[in-house]
Amino acid sequence: MLKGFKNFVMRGDIVTVAVGLVIALALSTLIKAFTDFVINPIITRAQGGRSMGLGWQLGKPGNRSTYLDLGSFLSAVIYFLIFMAVIYFCVVMPYKHVQARRGQVVFEEPGPLKTCPACLSEDLPEAASKCLHCASDQPPAGPARTV
Repeated sequence: MLKGFKNFVMRGDIVTVAVGLVIALALSTLIKAFTDFVINPIITRAQGGRSMGLGWQLGKPGNRSTYLDLGSFLSAVIYFLIFMAVIYFCVVMPYKHVQARRGQVVFEEPGPLKTCPACLSEDLPEAASKCLHCASDQPPAGPARTV
């Protein structure tokens, strides 16, 4: 039983996922610090004065639990966009390049689709001769919509 577990853990894809998660956690911490200590002060300063941030007080003045903090939300959006850009350009693009060199296509764009006239499902490949959902015969490829 332990040998099987060791073989499972030592598979290449499990190790790759673990390394990816550690890198994502490190990037997340770095980007969080950037948004907390660089972006948030800029957003707070944009409000001006001695405010708690960019937003509105909905209850008693000075009560953080009733403060609508748009600055923190904007900071979270910026954090998300930066994190996704880093993941895309530092993980997805190199992975696509490596897999292309190996002859495998990953993250490809879906081809043109058509709608089944019988069940109206809209996710059939244009070249399909039978519907995936209702198994009805499909007419030859005609006008297609692209996704």
